[in-house]
Amino acid sequence: MTFFKALVDETEPQRQEMLSAQIIERCFKGEIDLDDYVAFLVQAYHHVKHTVPLLMSVGARLPAEKEWLRTAVAQYIEEELGHQEWILNDIAACGYDKEAVRLSAPSPATELMVAYAYDMVQRVNPLGFFGMVHVLEGTSINLADKVAGTVKTTLGLSQNAFTYLISHGSLDQDHVVFFEKLMNRITDKDEQAVIIHACKIFYQLYGGIFRTLSSEHNIPLQLKRA
Repeated sequence: MTFFKALVDETEPQRQEMLSAQIIERCFKGEIDLDDYVAFLVQAYHHVKHTVPLLMSVGARLPAEKEWLRTAVAQYIEEELGHQEWILNDIAACGYDKEAVRLSAPSPATELMVAYAYDMVQRVNPLGFFGMVHVLEGTSINLADKVAGTVKTTLGLSQNAFTYLISHGSLDQDHVVFFEKLMNRITDKDEQAVIIHACKIFYQLYGGIFRTLSSEHNIPLQLKRA
């Protein structure tokens, strides 16, 4: 069995737990409102803006024998630059104040996930960050197109409000293939264990963000309707 297959199989229970979040189930039923969607985008902004800094930190901490992986990280950095601005533009297309979002604070659940990511990279092992990559990219591939279609139909929003979701849906398949090849080059059992452990935690933390959204909108009044 390849390491990527093992990563998928061993983290499947955590993945299913994340997908059971109420807001995801409501979305597929068409039971979602504009505040739900913008609340998701607000929290996406607050973790996506850390993607490039985290990748830079990963690259700086990789040992010389992982130069091949540092090269891949550099490619990731180039591809991820500016994605947080796409999210802000989507928020503006929904009629909300994107600059107020830029200045807002993340929810506690989002802050915890970001903090764990930095701690993993800087204190534990930079390879653990790839557990987060698997959770976010894998979730995007499986959900983004479906969610975008459902939200667009339900809320009647323009295509301009879905730049982030669409870019991380089926159009992002090459990213997942690239990631799979990278993971299959990780042969050290201890390194594999770090990635699997981190992935399980990231599923729980990302699920926590969705569960927070299902209980409250997390959109301060000043963000509404620019």
